[in-house]
Amino acid sequence: MVAAAAKAAAAALSAAGAVAFSSERVHADGGVSSFRFPGFSTPPAPAPAPAPAAPTPPPQQAPAPAEEEKPKPKFRNDKPRTSAAGFDPEPLERGAAMLHEIEKSSHGKKIFDILKKREEVRQEENVTKKVEFQKELAALELEKTRVDYDERKKLEQQRAQIKSQMARYQDELARKRMHAEHEAQRVRNQELVKMQEESAIKQEQIRRAIEEEIQEQRRKTDREKAAIDKENMLHKALAEAEGRALEAKLSEDVKRRLLLEEAKAETEKWVQAINTTFEHVGGGLRTILTDQNKLVVAVGGATALAAGIYTTREGARVVWGYVDRILGQPSLIRESSRGKYPWSGVFSRGMSTITSKLNKGSNLGKDGNGFGDVILNPSLQNRVKQLANATANTKLHQAPFRNMLFYGPPGTGKTMAARELARKSGLDYALMTGGDVAPLGSQAVTKIHQLFDWAKKSNRGLLLFIDEADAFLCERNKTYMSEAQRSALNALLFRTGDQSKDIVLALATNRPGDLDSAVADRIDEVLEFPLPGEDERFKLLKLYLDKYIMKAGEKHEKSWLRFFSRQPQKIEVKGITDDLIREASVKAEGFSGREIAKLMAGVQAAVYGSKDCVLTPGLFREVVDYKVAEHQQRRKLAGHEQKNA
Repeated sequence: MVAAAAKAAAAALSAAGAVAFSSERVHADGGVSSFRFPGFSTPPAPAPAPAPAAPTPPPQQAPAPAEEEKPKPKFRNDKPRTSAAGFDPEPLERGAAMLHEIEKSSHGKKIFDILKKREEVRQEENVTKKVEFQKELAALELEKTRVDYDERKKLEQQRAQIKSQMARYQDELARKRMHAEHEAQRVRNQELVKMQEESAIKQEQIRRAIEEEIQEQRRKTDREKAAIDKENMLHKALAEAEGRALEAKLSEDVKRRLLLEEAKAETEKWVQAINTTFEHVGGGLRTILTDQNKLVVAVGGATALAAGIYTTREGARVVWGYVDRILGQPSLIRESSRGKYPWSGVFSRGMSTITSKLNKGSNLGKDGNGFGDVILNPSLQNRVKQLANATANTKLHQAPFRNMLFYGPPGTGKTMAARELARKSGLDYALMTGGDVAPLGSQAVTKIHQLFDWAKKSNRGLLLFIDEADAFLCERNKTYMSEAQRSALNALLFRTGDQSKDIVLALATNRPGDLDSAVADRIDEVLEFPLPGEDERFKLLKLYLDKYIMKAGEKHEKSWLRFFSRQPQKIEVKGITDDLIREASVKAEGFSGREIAKLMAGVQAAVYGSKDCVLTPGLFREVVDYKVAEHQQRRKLAGHEQKNA
């Protein structure tokens, strides 16, 4: 009976729990405001675990109320998630009735104790399951940690492997790139050697062709000169013969008489002079010969006089040669700001120094850049100014000078820029030409050493400018280079092996590739002098227009002879505007600075050749067009000669 009651109570509790669970589901689905999310509201009281199935109450304990005769109204739950109209209270009522019966029963307390024990056992089982579940969860976490560690370890190993592969790949790429660069450098070196050999062969062919042409022209000139001399001699002989015949025919008798009289007079005069001379000489000799002391004195005096004259002459020659060799200017120097001797030009140099200090930089050029007649590209001009300032500061701080190389087409202002660079840096200036070394032969080495010894004596420092440096500083493996030229080159390399504090070496050449590698190694600064651009050509045209046209009639002589010399005619300029000069600068594309100066000299010659000595736009354009055509023809001829060579 007690067991049956306990089962009934359990069934009732299960039914109540199911009703409560369905009620909660209805509330959750209907969206009633009493529904609370877990974790955000007070949790409801725990309901007993639902039974798997609610047992059917015995028929004798289920009273039949009178209300069951009437059908209960059924509510439609059209909106189950927003309304609780579809709730069925029948299971709850049955559970409440069963609990009421259990309370009335005498075994109700035992039943509740049994249910309580079952619930405690079930809770203990749940706690045990929870602990086991936590252990499994910890094991899973540990396994997950181990798997993560293994994955990270594998990932690190893969990264290290990828990094090593990338390092090997980069090393392989670097080796390939280095190999490619070495191969390209080798190919470039081979091409450079080939180009140098071809250049040497071409230069040798050009030199031979030029020598043959010069010899042929010389032979032709000699033949023409011989023919002209022969013809002139023939004409002269004929003219003289005719003149003599005519003279003899016209004045033969008169001439005969005059000749006889003159011969007679001359004979008498010479006879008288000879007699007088012999009388004096005879008297003197008679006196000397008769007096032995006078004879000894006369002979000794004559001998001493002759010896003194000879000794004085030879001694003066030796002393002057020694002075000239020690103090004089070397023969290789063609132009220098220093005098031939230390005492020459002292006054003029002192006056120029005082004047420059008084002017304090007012002696600027025409364009205000301080370079006089030198018009250069702005970037190149700034570079030359920087070198001038650096050279001046180098001398001030007693630091070694830097050697320079100027290269570019002929007539682009290399020599003038070197002269202005020396002037602005406060150094002395000396110019020599490389073509002067070869004719010296075995004396070239001595002259080179004398040149550098002379340059070191400058107190201010000296800029030694070697024009056409490739004439004797070319590659030493050239076939046509003589032993004397190699010795001269070696002497210059010996004197320039170390950085000097006294000499700035400036080389100028049109062929920088022909220079010897040791010479190129001694160069610290390389400046390219290109052909002038349009703006530079415009400035040069204006400069030489002012020099050759505007100031052509001015006399710059300061001696008193200018008052007696003939004054040149002043050139009148009409219609020469900047637009016309700009037009000429556009036409003169490809002209060098020297060619532009020759162009303006041609304009001056054309003006002097005109009737009124007036420069007009028409005459100016005519001369410019002629010079442009001449320049183009010269370029065609040069290209044709190079093509034939």
